[in-house]
Amino acid sequence: MPDEVHAPVPPASGGPVNGLPSHSPVPVRPRNTWEWIQSYFRTIPFSFLMAAVIVTASVFAGSLLGQDSRAITGQWGLGVDSTFLSGRWWTPLTALFLPQDPLSTVVAVGGAILLLGLAERTLGTGKAMLAFLVTGILGGVLGVLLQWVGTLTWEWWSTGTSMALTVDPMTGLMGALSTATAAMGLLWRRRIRVILFTYVLIFFLYSGDPEDLYRLTAVLVGLPLGLLIAARHSHPLHVPRSSHRETRTLVAAVVLVTGLGPLVAFLGSTDLTPFAFGSYLFLNDPVDPSTILAACQGEVPLTHQCVRQLARIGSQGPGMVVMAFLPLVLVIVAAWGLYRGRRFGWWLAVSVNAAILLFAPSSFGVVRAISDAGTHLHRPFSGTELIVWVVTAALVPLASLVMLFITRRHFGIRAPKSAIRRFWLIVVIAFVVTSAVYLITAMADMRSILPLTNPGRLLLDTPRRFLPPHFVVGPTHVVLPRHSPVSWAYQWSGPVFWAVTLGTMVWLLTRSPRLDEAHDVERSRELLHRFGGGSLGHMTTWEGNTPWLRRDGDAALAYRVVSDTAIVLGDPVCAPGEARETVHQFLEFCDEHNWTPAFYSFHPDYVEVFEGLGWRTMSVGEETVVHTPDFSLKGKHWQSIRTSLNKAVREGRTTVWTSWAELSFAATTEIVAISEAWMAENRLPEMGFTLGGVDELKDPDVRLMLALDADGRIEAVTSWMPIQDAGETVGWTLDFMRRSPESSNGVMEFLIASSALYMQEQGFRYMSLSGAPLATKPLAPGEEAEPAGAGVDAFLGWLSRTLEPAYGFSSLFRFKAKFHPEYVTLYMAYPDALSLPGIGVSLARAYLPDVSTRETVALARMLGRKD
Repeated sequence: MPDEVHAPVPPASGGPVNGLPSHSPVPVRPRNTWEWIQSYFRTIPFSFLMAAVIVTASVFAGSLLGQDSRAITGQWGLGVDSTFLSGRWWTPLTALFLPQDPLSTVVAVGGAILLLGLAERTLGTGKAMLAFLVTGILGGVLGVLLQWVGTLTWEWWSTGTSMALTVDPMTGLMGALSTATAAMGLLWRRRIRVILFTYVLIFFLYSGDPEDLYRLTAVLVGLPLGLLIAARHSHPLHVPRSSHRETRTLVAAVVLVTGLGPLVAFLGSTDLTPFAFGSYLFLNDPVDPSTILAACQGEVPLTHQCVRQLARIGSQGPGMVVMAFLPLVLVIVAAWGLYRGRRFGWWLAVSVNAAILLFAPSSFGVVRAISDAGTHLHRPFSGTELIVWVVTAALVPLASLVMLFITRRHFGIRAPKSAIRRFWLIVVIAFVVTSAVYLITAMADMRSILPLTNPGRLLLDTPRRFLPPHFVVGPTHVVLPRHSPVSWAYQWSGPVFWAVTLGTMVWLLTRSPRLDEAHDVERSRELLHRFGGGSLGHMTTWEGNTPWLRRDGDAALAYRVVSDTAIVLGDPVCAPGEARETVHQFLEFCDEHNWTPAFYSFHPDYVEVFEGLGWRTMSVGEETVVHTPDFSLKGKHWQSIRTSLNKAVREGRTTVWTSWAELSFAATTEIVAISEAWMAENRLPEMGFTLGGVDELKDPDVRLMLALDADGRIEAVTSWMPIQDAGETVGWTLDFMRRSPESSNGVMEFLIASSALYMQEQGFRYMSLSGAPLATKPLAPGEEAEPAGAGVDAFLGWLSRTLEPAYGFSSLFRFKAKFHPEYVTLYMAYPDALSLPGIGVSLARAYLPDVSTRETVALARMLGRKD
């Protein structure tokens, strides 16, 4: 085994960097999205065969050209009458290959290539074929069996759909995808299952066609089947942890899909489900003029039937059609806000679902539709069933509200108060202006309104112009304009108001405190480039830290306020010799706001500054620093690192120095999946503050060092923050460090050693492996440890030993010690001992800002374990 490892060749942007000379004749790099797509298509032959079979079957049946294929469907379609009563036992199989119409053909072909293709790529061709047939056949048989049992009890939906015949390839395609999720990595297993189940449930509840039931049962059958045939077994009873980012993605997806439910009902072909009530949010059914004349024959006062017919006319027109789709648009905006982690998006989603829950089921159009629906069957629709349906229809928005309440802590990004005030000012002005235009226009020509009305009735009718037409029940104050200007104001005052409001909502969801402090942020970065700020200086640019500038603008600090404690992170960013004045002005700033200041994780050079103020200082961790010009892997004490490097070279592993923006979508998705898998292994709260996540990788100043296997798959990821001085980058600080569950042992040692070799070749001065919280540097030979004090130091020692089983600070510190670094103590400064308890609580909340009750219990259990 060689004693020396050669330095890597400097790469071009995004090029390969090898810790040792690679055995591969072609440098390995991360796969780009096009290469991933090509690889995908090469591995799904059965899926392409199924797509061809579906097209052939649709041509044979005539459904591809839109011909009447009822004769073919009657012979090969699935249903209670066809399969059970007529004894066509082959229909559960044949229904999987025959689409119903041209649109179904296109959807099925796309599903074969995408859904079945993903299952085939995950499971392999043989298992994907088995999953398609088993889930498709069992899903159809179980669904028909449930329908048949329902007909025996005269259940409403089962009776109404018993004669329907279904042909639907999507049943087997979705079932195969559900099966394949058991063999997927955590990230995509969780995402696909959440979206797939939400999708099939929404279609079953809101559309209510028989194929929606068959798809649901096929997806359910796929779960146990996946556990039987998948190579990687998941744990169905264990709900893995997810990061804030992933939780936001999943919640946004669920809210978006559930929000589309009323539109599904509107486009659906059956009213035989209580969730079909949602279609009446959009329905603008025409009114027969003869019906109006019969109900309104000059009687004074107007009869209830007359007022009802006039109200129905009032829900007609282009403006009312636009307003009918308002809830859907609001749900889309809310889902986007939830994806971004915005508190306003959370409130918007809560408000829309609450409005649907309160208003939609009581719509007069719903009650009328249900009463009319009773004529479609041979028995009347009972009052009990009506009550059950009305209650059942509230389940989706109610479930959405429960989900939003449970996950509310993940949506804590708030807009600046100034932006919120501006938003409400614009909304109020828009409401006042559009209301005034409507009222003034109507009052100027009141004779054009039917029935004859007065200003009081117009005022009562004004709020109705800003609500979806079928959200408003009880047409007590009905106005119906006949004149064009009044009719225009009647139709478009609501859409104009909501257009302004929606635009302002989108603007608000893009605002953040850092955007309002854009000048301070930009100036702080300029100072960071000029003066540095130490090895942890780049952390001050992270979301959550607020920049502060000295009065002359030539020095900066970054702080965050937690429970009235202003925690300053890292070293002051200023010219040499100006730290005392910078700190002094910041203390004045804190005094003006009645905050308790605390300076956290600064280097020994600044201890004298705080001691001069009469403050107390204490050690809060050790930073591990490697001086790259002197870095060498010679000697026996580097044996373990050399072993990892040589093993990596033998296996064709290599490294890439790059940035997030230079990576393809496929590569960034791999990184997110690695991070989520790491999160799932820890049932503990996700820490922040000085510990970065995936969002921090996107900073254009941050660089990534990736470990790739011989096929270009990412096995491990590290991120490196720049250390700057006098306008140039002099080193890099390690932040993000994750490895894939499938990666081999030693990959992280290989990755960090390769990083050191690359930095040495590029001429950087040093590499920081970042700080280890609550750690104590090893003693030199003959050196004695300082006795722990009776107060703070003793408490920190106990805290370090207590948290070790949960977060492994000491094991991480020992890992970094493999690189034989120099140890630099990090300090915290605080005014006096009386302020320390409050500062400790604030630091805990800074690291764990969104800890839940479940996570607190998990942490307590972990801390209570004995070795």
